[in-house]
Amino acid sequence: MSLLQHLSAHPPRYGPEWGSGGIFGLKYHRGVLYYTLAMEARAYFFDHGGLRRVYEFEKVGPKPVSGGDTYNAVEAVDGRIYFGGWVHAPAVYRGRHAEGATIDFRNKYSHVHVYDIEDDRVELLWKEGLQDPERWACEVSEIIYNPYRDELLVARADGHENHGVFSLDPRTGAARRVLEGFALKGAHHLEYSCFVLNQHPHDVEGVACVDMVEDKHFVERIKPVPVDGWPASRVWAGPVASAYGWLFAFTRGGLILGDIFGGEYYFVRLFDIPGSQLGPTRTNAVALGGGVLVAYNSYTYGVIKTVTEEERKWKRLLGPVTSPSLLLYVAPPSIRVVAALGARITSIESLGGEILLGTNTMSNTQRHDASPFDQGTRGFVILNHSVLTGSTPAFTIVAPGWTIGASAFGGVPLAQFKEPRLVVYSKRGNTLHVREYFPTLPPTPGDSDKIKVKPGKNVVDLASYSGVVSFKAEQPLSSELVVLELR
Repeated sequence: MSLLQHLSAHPPRYGPEWGSGGIFGLKYHRGVLYYTLAMEARAYFFDHGGLRRVYEFEKVGPKPVSGGDTYNAVEAVDGRIYFGGWVHAPAVYRGRHAEGATIDFRNKYSHVHVYDIEDDRVELLWKEGLQDPERWACEVSEIIYNPYRDELLVARADGHENHGVFSLDPRTGAARRVLEGFALKGAHHLEYSCFVLNQHPHDVEGVACVDMVEDKHFVERIKPVPVDGWPASRVWAGPVASAYGWLFAFTRGGLILGDIFGGEYYFVRLFDIPGSQLGPTRTNAVALGGGVLVAYNSYTYGVIKTVTEEERKWKRLLGPVTSPSLLLYVAPPSIRVVAALGARITSIESLGGEILLGTNTMSNTQRHDASPFDQGTRGFVILNHSVLTGSTPAFTIVAPGWTIGASAFGGVPLAQFKEPRLVVYSKRGNTLHVREYFPTLPPTPGDSDKIKVKPGKNVVDLASYSGVVSFKAEQPLSSELVVLELR
């Protein structure tokens, strides 16, 4: 499409924040493509004639600004695009000191804006800040339109005060809290809007659903049943989608499938490398072809400088990059990898016959890693819809044994690969237990198997499996090297 010819990469520019943001909120609606560039806090609007305007959040506060959006909070209704997130206006970079560098939070605001397509006009609908140097009001991480009550349902989790789901009047900006809880992402599901609730700041602890017809809601604390029978760790929340009458909540290491009326919730292990952060955090999911397209990213969070023992622990946890980022197409009982890319896929949108991806070479970083400019190169990748059914990309996952330890790992869908194999380099004998399962609705456990591991190089042909497979070692892995070659 001619509109995509106007897009270009964004190299690092001034925007005081931690590490890198990305291209967020990609939304194509009525001939206009919108996205926000973070950390520079610049909202772009294109049509088929080229760039319409760049909005620099001047309605929130004076320059220099930073932030904008890092969760893909966007919704389109009639001739309007609503976009939200957070912004420093003005941004206050404290500079370097003995422990590193930080940002002052006193000018950080959560926000929702509206863009009128016909009038080419941006208006600030709502903002909120705490005016505190160290604390901030919870960011806007999801916007869902309720067509029955003509309201915006706004999710907020990342922050210190005013978390939950809020109803926002799209005409006046008046806000009221509908429910409490750290609600990060959600989706329009049947006649409800359903949100995943987190144990702040990451792990999934429940589901909250707002009845969009009646002004009420319900909350369920959930412990999803692992389909392979092994517990999951670090189930960090990602995007939520609705398909087949089921709720799809994507997480680090897997996918939670929920029947909200039957009270059934299942955990399907999916590309789970326990010592890595491979997963769908800070990206979005898009309905396409009746299925769901989602990214599992290899490097969303990072720690560069460490001062405390806790920071050193987080650097060890977030540091390993064991896999490329994977673009998955989920259409039960099939899960296919359709692309293997670099550090992060921050945003996904479909327009015409093309899939548009916002990408980034760098992660968000931690407290003492602030910088006066964004540290990543943000850009775009355009894929044809044919990748949903086309050839399979080949890629390799390499995991040192210490990153896995005694945990289960894997969750690899094998049906699309012709020559998948597992390679284990070991200094001792061991036994790997293998579980096969199928992401049907509800999920179906398959058979189990055992693989003997001898000292040296062990090559295991996985071509005989047709479902999703996960593994667990009888003796915890430590000095071993585990390689999954998928081709």
